[in-house]
Amino acid sequence: MVIRLASIFHRWLKWPLIALAAVFVLLLAIVTGTVALVDAGYFHEPIRRLLVAKAHREIRLGHFDTRLLSWHPSLTATGVVVHNPAWMPAGILAEFDQVSLALATPTLAEPLRFRRLKLQGATFNLLRDASGKANWRATSGRMSQQGPPLLASLDVADARLHLRDARRHLSFDGKLNAAGSGADYLRIDAAGRLNGRPATLSVVAEPLASARRDTPYQFRFEAKSSDSIVTGHGALARPFDMRRLQSTLAAHGDDLKDLYFLTGLNLPDTGPFRASANMQRTNMKFNFTEVQGKSGGTDIAGTVFLDSTSEHAQLTAELQSARLRWADFGKKAANRAPVRKKGQRLLPDTPLLLYALRRTDSRVSYRARSVALGKLKLHSLAATLKVDHGVLTVAPLSAKFADGNLHGQFKFDGSKAMAATRLTMDIDGLQLSQFGRNREQPPLKGLLRAKLRLSGRGRTVHEIAAGADGSIAAILPQGEIRASLAELGGIDFRGLGLMLSGKKSMINLRCAVVALDLADGKLKSKALVVDTEPVLITGAGMLDLDSEALDFQFRGHPKHVRLRLRTALVVQGTLAERAVGLKASSTLAQTGASVVLGVLLTPLAAIAAFVDPGRAQDADCAALIKSRG
Repeated sequence: MVIRLASIFHRWLKWPLIALAAVFVLLLAIVTGTVALVDAGYFHEPIRRLLVAKAHREIRLGHFDTRLLSWHPSLTATGVVVHNPAWMPAGILAEFDQVSLALATPTLAEPLRFRRLKLQGATFNLLRDASGKANWRATSGRMSQQGPPLLASLDVADARLHLRDARRHLSFDGKLNAAGSGADYLRIDAAGRLNGRPATLSVVAEPLASARRDTPYQFRFEAKSSDSIVTGHGALARPFDMRRLQSTLAAHGDDLKDLYFLTGLNLPDTGPFRASANMQRTNMKFNFTEVQGKSGGTDIAGTVFLDSTSEHAQLTAELQSARLRWADFGKKAANRAPVRKKGQRLLPDTPLLLYALRRTDSRVSYRARSVALGKLKLHSLAATLKVDHGVLTVAPLSAKFADGNLHGQFKFDGSKAMAATRLTMDIDGLQLSQFGRNREQPPLKGLLRAKLRLSGRGRTVHEIAAGADGSIAAILPQGEIRASLAELGGIDFRGLGLMLSGKKSMINLRCAVVALDLADGKLKSKALVVDTEPVLITGAGMLDLDSEALDFQFRGHPKHVRLRLRTALVVQGTLAERAVGLKASSTLAQTGASVVLGVLLTPLAAIAAFVDPGRAQDADCAALIKSRG
């Protein structure tokens, strides 16, 4: 029976097996012949077309040499030119004098793995437009979910690297070197000029030969630009795939703003700083945790999340400070404040840079326990900042003083070329004694109430101010003022004597009211009244925010008999160059003439020229406060 079954099996399967063996031999001959033809130089044009289809861009090859009949197939090409993809302007992405690559033996787990890649005489022209499209990406849309092929050896020497990034406003020209093989660590070094400043980048990663798809790939890096340095260490979830990674970040330097060139973040000018964070990237989403920063007396901490999946990025942040000091920010803090020339305007004419505001929508929650704005001290500051397609809103904005609080909101519409801004702020209970040089003996005491309603449009800060509208009102219901200041407000000799004597005695201030109207950039006084026990001081004037010229006059009206000059105190000049003096008027001339005549005739007449009978009455403080409150 067994012999019978064997006979049937042999008869039915012999010829099919022979046929399969024949087909196998035929296919092997075809493949071997085809490979031999390729190695001999045939089919190079079809191979180039295949590369073009896979790369989605035109590729030109000079001499082409292949060795496919090998356990490690290789390819060498000279005069290689890679053009920009169709979604970018016409141009060249890269040029190579020679490209040499060898493939490792394929496996089921890794069908494509490079054994060696060597680039000689390379030039890279990397380009990204304002919308975020880049000529180095594989496609115009999403990148392939499969990471780049694994690579066992890399050799790139003195490659020229040119970067033009319109999205981040970066320009780099320099050289790139990369080398790593076997058990040697992979090293990538770039050096050149970034936006005109010297910059370097150094990356050290695990040996290429040890890279595995299922094992994180470790690296560390250091980047320098001007005097700012960013260092870190982390891991790629998959070797050579930058879309999923986590890393530590540590930065320090002389000015936080310089980090823009290394990170792409728009940051303010500061003095020397230190900062750190942990970063996790998943595709185009970046999560920064344990953010810590310090510059001068200011500290900041929190979390930041940035989603750049679409052309319009989304940023969310929760930040807080134990202390915020305004003096730690700005060009003066960074020792970059320009020398102000005589006659130069105080309000800048530099065009406002709005591209970052329009590119990223944001929601930032910020809190600070203590805030120092010059001599103004605040605590419990809380603000919510939102940016929606170029429109920035800060609302609500609140803070507390020792004896009061502040509430306000700010809106800046930068979605158009002509920016529009609006500020609303209410202040209640601001103690004025904190602004004196000597807080123990201040020149003025009292709790101030104020209201600000301002709006403007323009392309620069000066242009916005020059056409601004609104109003400012400030009320001091009661308080104290240094006696010498009150008397000098009346231009009387008693105040001069008190000042020369150094006495700092205080007298009651019944009320003070300042009301200013702003129309088309001209700030005009509606009420300027300071009512003290010995003298009533009134004023009037205007500040032109276009020319920045100011002209204010203050007159004292004694309530008791005083020896004084019967003239006005004037404040003139500009915001940057103010001058205080006495009004040159016919009244002053008459007083001078009376003095001369009195000296010639009788001392009593000379004294009488300065005597003021002091008939001024108290101001109606209740009515003034009610009308401006």
